[in-house]
Amino acid sequence: MTQPDIARIAAQTRNIAVVGLSPKPERPSHEVAHYLQNLGYRIIPVNPGHAGEQILGETTYATLSDIPADAAVNMVDIFRRSESVPAVVDEALAALPGLKTIWMQIGVMHDQAADKARAAGKTVVQDRCPKIEFPRVGAAGPKGA
Repeated sequence: MTQPDIARIAAQTRNIAVVGLSPKPERPSHEVAHYLQNLGYRIIPVNPGHAGEQILGETTYATLSDIPADAAVNMVDIFRRSESVPAVVDEALAALPGLKTIWMQIGVMHDQAADKARAAGKTVVQDRCPKIEFPRVGAAGPKGA
């Protein structure tokens, strides 16, 4: 994944479903989602243990399939164990028609699921964090676009 690829992702993304988003501010998923939200991205929490609750001011959904179509998710950011990635990718491909990017956080990788997403025309990032990568390319988020 090159710097121009990251810059393109940052520029074309508006709405990010964060799978595994924790309501606890000390958790990395919460910190990263809060950072992205402050840049102007809409964060859509996905966490079955907190479905229906508010995290970062947004309604939390149990699954990607539960997110309303009008949410227009462009990117899925995965904070789950690597072995959970295939199911997340399958659901994302089936449920999110506007999806452009599958992003797997630091330590999260699954080559077969990544290949499947790429074969479906999606951009895939593995083992990286947008909170680290977006500033490297000067991404200002939708607010700065």
